[in-house]
Amino acid sequence: MFRLTSRLTAAAAISLLALTLTACSDSSEEKTEAAGTTETAAPAETPAPAEPTAAAEPAATPAPAETAAPAQTTAPAQTTAPATAAVEAPKADGDVDMAKVLEPGPLKEMALGEENAPVTIVEYMSMTCPHCADFHENNFKPLKEKYIDTGKVRFILREFPFDPRAAAAIMLARCAPEPQFFPMVDVLFSQQRTWATASDGREALLQIARLAGFTQESFEACLTNQKLLDDVNAVRTKAADQFGIQSTPSFIINGKRYPGNMSIETMSAIIDPLL
Repeated sequence: MFRLTSRLTAAAAISLLALTLTACSDSSEEKTEAAGTTETAAPAETPAPAEPTAAAEPAATPAPAETAAPAQTTAPAQTTAPATAAVEAPKADGDVDMAKVLEPGPLKEMALGEENAPVTIVEYMSMTCPHCADFHENNFKPLKEKYIDTGKVRFILREFPFDPRAAAAIMLARCAPEPQFFPMVDVLFSQQRTWATASDGREALLQIARLAGFTQESFEACLTNQKLLDDVNAVRTKAADQFGIQSTPSFIINGKRYPGNMSIETMSAIIDPLL
């Protein structure tokens, strides 16, 4: 893969020049775009204020005596009317047996939040997926502050690599000291354009890994760990075969499957009725 060893090359022989856009499936992109059009459709109706201004001109000329009391009482009632429409929860893509989802796998569960939280979210992601990077850069922080840190949500992050470079990146996060797992995932996502499309992906990942305390030797040892690679692939295979995961990011929330990047408003619409 990164010319580290023949074992990784045999496990997944794909060019180092593979681009990140192949990581997310078409279904993920379609759902993300669909969500975007529904959110922008509401503001598009705001040109309606043109009608009140047109009516205001004739109203000003008839009689100052009549406008004094009634005009001031009706105006506040009209200004409070345009309330912002609540975001509706998307329809789930399917039902999943949550007990089976939470069964122990070959890798230690990387989770945040209270274990007995009323809502459990499992995210399947690929480190080279731009939609996953967008979720973690723009939506994960408010999710963490609003629900995870307050004990309402337990969040579990699982591997679903679409290419060898994505597998290498998550392996490095796994090889880092456990408290550094989520911070390293954050860094890898924030610098995704740097390493995921680099001509020398191995060197780009090495530079990031060194910031997390890796040496040349520990870097090589991590990426030549065949058991770790096998376990990462096993997590992906189980997700696809048993839980219907086909694209990234995909979320399983209390037994419901939701593919595609979601805003914090959309996730709130799903989570709040479960609390």
